[in-house]
Amino acid sequence: MKKVLVILLVAVVFMQFFPIDKNNPAPTPGMDFLTIKNTPESTAKLIRNGCYDCHSNESKYPWYSNVQPIAWFLKDHIDEGRKKLNFSTFATYEPKRQAHKLFEAVEMIDKGEMPLDSYILAHPEARFTEAQKQEITQYFKSTEKEIRLMNDLPAEISK
Repeated sequence: MKKVLVILLVAVVFMQFFPIDKNNPAPTPGMDFLTIKNTPESTAKLIRNGCYDCHSNESKYPWYSNVQPIAWFLKDHIDEGRKKLNFSTFATYEPKRQAHKLFEAVEMIDKGEMPLDSYILAHPEARFTEAQKQEITQYFKSTEKEIRLMNDLPAEISK
């Protein structure tokens, strides 16, 4: 038993020599969702608190991002989040994709799947009240509708 604990301790120490890359891509304000959509400040604050750490190039890395293997999980989660929706590069999406991403975001928030429970544990500011969820989803819905109307795109139907 003692041998197993020593091996585990050595493995954990060894892991610390493989940190994650915490560099964020350079900011591009002209492509950022909150900027290009001229988002009201109260709504923008909610979106930043609940979405931007994983779904933008503005990730903030907390102290535990220095501890492996937690940091590996965190980095993988951020990379995956950016791949699915990156608010920092929103303007580069085609209008149909922009509308679809906002539609999906509403569904995820409505189902309680976003923000993730694991994120909320470490970031209590991301725990939204029902009124705050309503504010965000209404904003996303109205922005989606505006994009669809401006680009003559059909509305999506919820599943």
